[in-house]
Amino acid sequence: MPKREKRVQIAALLNVGFTILEIVGGFWTNSLAILSDALHDFGDSVALLASWLFERGARKSPDSSRTFGYQRLSLFSALFSGMILFGGSIVILSQAIPRILNPENVNATGMVGIAIIGILFNGAGFLQLKKGESLNEKVLSWHLLEDVLGWAVILIGGILIHFWDVYLLDPIMTLGLTVFILYNVSKNLREAVNILLQGVPRHININEVKRDLLAIDGVTGVHDMHIWSLEGETDILTAHIVVDEERLRTPDQTRKAVKEVFRKHHIEHSTIELESKYFCSGIECKNWCSEHN
Repeated sequence: MPKREKRVQIAALLNVGFTILEIVGGFWTNSLAILSDALHDFGDSVALLASWLFERGARKSPDSSRTFGYQRLSLFSALFSGMILFGGSIVILSQAIPRILNPENVNATGMVGIAIIGILFNGAGFLQLKKGESLNEKVLSWHLLEDVLGWAVILIGGILIHFWDVYLLDPIMTLGLTVFILYNVSKNLREAVNILLQGVPRHININEVKRDLLAIDGVTGVHDMHIWSLEGETDILTAHIVVDEERLRTPDQTRKAVKEVFRKHHIEHSTIELESKYFCSGIECKNWCSEHN
């Protein structure tokens, strides 16, 4: 089993086990913050289990129908888990606002005990996923990081409620945690949508790639360049590169220099077409030729 799949599996099993404990503890303490986090953890558990299955599917080798393979299944998992988190947050907000107007008594001692267990369980899952580099693991790690931070807040809130009976803290903590979660996960969701639309990955600056290509001796132009990513890790580029006559006589050396630039920008898979300034092809070719001839 690949390390990425193993990390998701461990995090999923930890989260499922704790979610059951959390639901029982939420009703026992009458804490909306804990019950809200139980809902989040239920969504996390569904997302993590789905991600585990998607990660297994992503291991399938390329075939005649899917020549790039099935790596994008991991990306669908990132979108799926993000949407679950958004939906759960809306439900939580609808429950927290009435409690601000009418605070209810909670079992503060029980909140503190469950919070400590929550930090340990979610912290272990977060550390597993934090080792990964895929967008799926990043989104999932945010699920668990917000739980770790949430339990830290609940721990502090439980202590304050225990000594000062400030029951209003319970719904206030719920609102604060939910807003924090929505803000951070939205950034990863935007990147997932960008990748699905075959946008340039966030960690690559297309203008810098062009600049470094044009800095190669003998390269006079670049057009029809497209950069996208399969799942946030495997970056792909296609481009038409215009070179002088001397470079055309040594195409292998030219390709080697170009590939060095791509490696610098963490582009693993590339397809390039070397052209002279007198003959070029591609969608942007006419515009380029009219500007440079």
